[in-house]
Amino acid sequence: MILLLLCASVYAGKIDSHYDSILSSAESLFTKMKDKDYPKIWMLLTQKSKNTIIDDVYKAEAKAGIQHSKEQINSDFSTGGFLSSQYWNSYIDNFNPEIVLEQSKWEMGKIDRGKAEIIIRHKKSERPAEIKMFKEDGVWKVGLVETFWTSKR
Repeated sequence: MILLLLCASVYAGKIDSHYDSILSSAESLFTKMKDKDYPKIWMLLTQKSKNTIIDDVYKAEAKAGIQHSKEQINSDFSTGGFLSSQYWNSYIDNFNPEIVLEQSKWEMGKIDRGKAEIIIRHKKSERPAEIKMFKEDGVWKVGLVETFWTSKR
């Protein structure tokens, strides 16, 4: 009986630690958006989100007659350069991270094999947002595209 309780306690501790890691990563993303720390935002995104953003910026720049390679765009976003600043300033003009951080209730959703969901309920919203999280290279990353770009999931 004691062994069972000890195992349950250790297991519960691992789950809590897992939850903390997932929630911390998501919270960090929205905090970095609020702080306009664009290189840190980039570090917290999944590779799929990064690739989609790079492709979107590449296409928009090409349409405007500006030639940047995808590698240049990635480098710009990694360092918080001009393209990154333009992109994230526009994004934050349309999405206020303070609403998620200060006016919403967070709870853990499903966790399964390197994937997790965080359910965020804004006090005035009928439906919650389900933030998709993915473990990449041992770190929990936010699936911004996987969560909010419905046509690109």
